[in-house]
Amino acid sequence: MRRPFIAGNWKMNLNRSGAVALAAAIAERSKGLEGVDLAVFPPSIYLDAVRGAVAGSILAYGAQNIYHQSNGAFTGEISTAMLVDLGCRYVILGHSERRHILGETNEEVNKKVLAALAASLVPIVCVGESLSDREVGRTGQVIRKQVAGSLANLSAEQIAHVVIAYEPVWAIGTGKVATPQQAEEVHKDLRKILTDRYNTAIAEAIRIQYGGSVKASNAAELLAQPNVDGALVGGASLKADEFLGIVAGLNHK
Repeated sequence: MRRPFIAGNWKMNLNRSGAVALAAAIAERSKGLEGVDLAVFPPSIYLDAVRGAVAGSILAYGAQNIYHQSNGAFTGEISTAMLVDLGCRYVILGHSERRHILGETNEEVNKKVLAALAASLVPIVCVGESLSDREVGRTGQVIRKQVAGSLANLSAEQIAHVVIAYEPVWAIGTGKVATPQQAEEVHKDLRKILTDRYNTAIAEAIRIQYGGSVKASNAAELLAQPNVDGALVGGASLKADEFLGIVAGLNHK
């Protein structure tokens, strides 16, 4: 059985004291939780502060992005070595906001995935379609293209260390959410894509999160779907009560 994974993407929110207080609250209140992985993704300039706030707890942390080069003259970028130095375990790659607002391509995401794996970081690789794609029935085509490009050249050993997050663009920050049936349909298709590329055993082992306006009130039904292995949470992760309410939804699975 795949171990559930709930992650909070704080995006470009909070200040230092707010990030520390939120991380500390989640860490304290997650004591005693078993059978689930939890992580938060603060703005990178607060990673070291969050590191101190979660020390000794089950709450992991990571970055929202990296650059694929290990070092050099790349002003403003962050390397995998820097994240490892800060004790990070995870990194989010290919989030729809980076793809659609900042123009990040599948090829660029792929370079970052390979760099993360080389540094023993666990990449959470995001895929998802726009509203227009869904409306014209292109969801499957878009997802397959993103998987093929973003996860190109990964061996069976490498893909086993990847987490995939299905984040329909039309459901991120809009208040709209995919129905449990819509989420399950895409997650099941992702599982088939992985089976075709690798094999059934690998496909069944990889965790696939859902992201897109997840909150405590809808988490249980989403997380109950057989191919939904957790959530990549945006706005709802900025409040400890709401984030932990999503974690509580796992009790219904």
